[in-house]
Amino acid sequence: MSLRLGDTAPNFTADTTEGRIDFHEWLGDGWGMLMSHPADFTPVCTTELGAVGGLKEKFAQRAVKAIVVSVDSVDDHKRWSADIEETQGQSVNFPIIGDSDRTVAELYDMIHPNAGDTSTVRSVFIIDSNKKIRMTLTYPKSAGRNFDEILRVIDSLQLTDNYKVTTPANWQDGDDVIVSPALSNEEAEKLFPAGWNELKPYLRMTKQPNK
Repeated sequence: MSLRLGDTAPNFTADTTEGRIDFHEWLGDGWGMLMSHPADFTPVCTTELGAVGGLKEKFAQRAVKAIVVSVDSVDDHKRWSADIEETQGQSVNFPIIGDSDRTVAELYDMIHPNAGDTSTVRSVFIIDSNKKIRMTLTYPKSAGRNFDEILRVIDSLQLTDNYKVTTPANWQDGDDVIVSPALSNEEAEKLFPAGWNELKPYLRMTKQPNK
């Protein structure tokens, strides 16, 4: 059964390049990004893991920890990490799970047999501080992921958790946001004293409240 938004992220224990972990304990009180890649020593995956390593500070600013999984062994992950640093100019500064028995891949439905073989597709799970799945993405094996988009959605989730707003198409941090349609104008006036631009009764644009 596939996992859905709002489900509790399944817990597991696993060996990683940084030692054995209990996933929920490793997450702690913060957010997490669990992502899978098809295989070690492959070109697209090499660029992706280099990109994630380069974004460590940006993830940390959002209290997000990255962790990666494939059906390769921890020893293979460690050997491959040297290639990533050599070719991408970026060390692997996050744990990679060894999942040779496919425990994690099957728990998170990361293997799609109709996609070609029994390796993992490019799945992403964003998990919040309550261990709830807040976003999922699945990319084909031939396409590298857009990590700017993943950060953008994390920004949106964390903003809308704290304020009665939603974010429009192509929103970037700092852009105008939408006043929640669930609020009446009277309620909105208390939360947004600077006002808003009412395009339609259900579409009220206002400044991002934490800027």
